[in-house]
Amino acid sequence: MAVEKLILATPRGFCAGVDRAIDVVKIALDLYDEPVYVRKEIVHNRHVVDELREKGAIFVDDLDEVPVGSLVIYSAHGVSPEVRAQAAAKRLKVVDATCPLVTKVHNEAIKFAKEGHSIILVGHKGHDEVIGTTGEAPDAITVIGSAEQLEELNVPDPTKVAVITQTTLSLDDTTGIIEALRRKFPALAFPSKEDICYATQNRQTALKELASRVDLILALGSQNSSNSKRLIEVAKGVGVRAYLIDDVSEINPAWLEDTRVIGVTAGASAPEHLVQGVVNYFKELGVTDIEEIESIKEEVNFGLPQELIRERASVENGLSSPTSPVASAV
Repeated sequence: MAVEKLILATPRGFCAGVDRAIDVVKIALDLYDEPVYVRKEIVHNRHVVDELREKGAIFVDDLDEVPVGSLVIYSAHGVSPEVRAQAAAKRLKVVDATCPLVTKVHNEAIKFAKEGHSIILVGHKGHDEVIGTTGEAPDAITVIGSAEQLEELNVPDPTKVAVITQTTLSLDDTTGIIEALRRKFPALAFPSKEDICYATQNRQTALKELASRVDLILALGSQNSSNSKRLIEVAKGVGVRAYLIDDVSEINPAWLEDTRVIGVTAGASAPEHLVQGVVNYFKELGVTDIEEIESIKEEVNFGLPQELIRERASVENGLSSPTSPVASAV
């Protein structure tokens, strides 16, 4: 049985936070005559990082690799106060590309810690976002990745417990953990608004709609992309075969055997040209029936960091040189 139809999920691919972070790097590369360093991958996608590196961005894992007084961009996943202090000590010029939705979670952690809560951070230990958030209140935060881990969790005061979450989790998995937390801590405190970001929710919702109509799902995204990996989990959770691929070169023809309809989506850090590469692959196989289903219309946009806006305006107005400091590192 040959593949007869391709269905594309919408929304898919870049979210507002990713668009913003990539724009920050591109604008900085155009604006400044000095090297532009980026701490960690600006977003978790190999193709995006490679393309920006080719344009001149210098990616580093640690600020120890950045010369004193240089320009550095923080990734969309955010940083801890420890990193900010290190940047200040090195007199680095900082542009902060942290997603505003991640900053919201940081602020919640600070607030709950000041109120004396023990904080449960639902997320994946070791993920860049979780490391940054934990750094806001390391003595108060415990990272939990599953309901089973709650069995051994003890806190000083069970009536003073709050929960926050990584922004890129599976809604289904998080719901189960939150329900277990409610049972263990009936007085559990919550943020005023949902932590899981709109784009993560929307892509998972669109995928579920897609899953009901296809035999196989291909999701574009890198293996270190949390939200992309969650798409695969969601698909498998509703009983559909699914594979995470970085690009069209990773499609295994064996997957297509006995497969009539294929669904395609992309994580929030995967560029659209990768999706089109998959579409062209199936066109070359003779597939002409290509449909796009829009589950939710997204109209979210995030403005650029103020320090970058001010500096670009100054340069355009001839009021400063493109090598002047853009922001304090603190």
